[in-house]
Amino acid sequence: MRIYSAKDVDQKALKGATIAIVGYGSQGRAHALNLKDSGFNVVIGARKGGASWKKAQKDGLKVAEPIDAVVGASLVALLTPDMAQAAVYNEIKGHLATGAALLFAHGFNIHFGQIKPRKDLDVVLIAPKGPGDLVRRQYQQGRGVPCLIAVAQNATKKAKAKALAYAHGIGGTRGGVLETTFEEETVTDLFGEQVVLCGGATELVVKGFETLVEAGYKPEAAYYECLHELKLIVDLLQEGGITKMHEFISETAKWGCFVTGTRIVNKSTKKEMKKVLTEIQNGKFARGWIRENKTGKKRYQKELNADIKHPIEKVGRQLRARMPWLEQGR
Repeated sequence: MRIYSAKDVDQKALKGATIAIVGYGSQGRAHALNLKDSGFNVVIGARKGGASWKKAQKDGLKVAEPIDAVVGASLVALLTPDMAQAAVYNEIKGHLATGAALLFAHGFNIHFGQIKPRKDLDVVLIAPKGPGDLVRRQYQQGRGVPCLIAVAQNATKKAKAKALAYAHGIGGTRGGVLETTFEEETVTDLFGEQVVLCGGATELVVKGFETLVEAGYKPEAAYYECLHELKLIVDLLQEGGITKMHEFISETAKWGCFVTGTRIVNKSTKKEMKKVLTEIQNGKFARGWIRENKTGKKRYQKELNADIKHPIEKVGRQLRARMPWLEQGR
């Protein structure tokens, strides 16, 4: 396993280069501002007059239409949503300089063949292991979110050096940059989101909340126990793993963990996890997500609305209103 730090960065790899960031969402904004603060010449590719255009201008960045933004850029970071990237790439591909680097923050479209880059381009991945808001805040605090690095095409023989210089510019080398592949990043990222971080954790929280409320306990108490306190445990896990969590929770909590955890997440759960992994690996999930987008995202919107309207959200909004510091900490 190779983990890169600041000492591994070739400062000349992107010296004097123009970096075009196409897309100004969570990751795009964080990358652009961090790179600007690191001394790079950054231009944002966005639709004229749109929300992203106005936001980037307000942030003091140079903005142009995507086609114009990429002209002359040594590195182009394609940071639009996954399902929009193929169309954007087809729009800008004829305007990319020979030998330019095309950078992604997620390997989905390269791994699943939705984008087939020109052969004269370097194609690289820098994937921060955290949302854009965290990437920005950590950088401002002198810290950095760890990143993954991968190379899919090395047309100039300098692809990795360019990617590593970019990672350094957004603060990634402070936390460490782990070498991987587009396939590994894509599969593990999708698996983590679906099984643990978003799908698994959310469903565990909601089902726990529902169980307590259906048994007659106050929704507010259920919210605190099943959602609010989750961050306390996650922070301990992130800071020091399972060992640190055990150091800080009570003996009663530890005993409950030992005798109950495997009743909730058990062998059948792991069996289902393996099915999910297979569906990601063989492309079934990707094909379904692409099809959902092409047919209007009806199920996507239905599921999203159901989450937003769940009783736990109403209770949560009321309780969080009494804790304004939660929002201030963002």
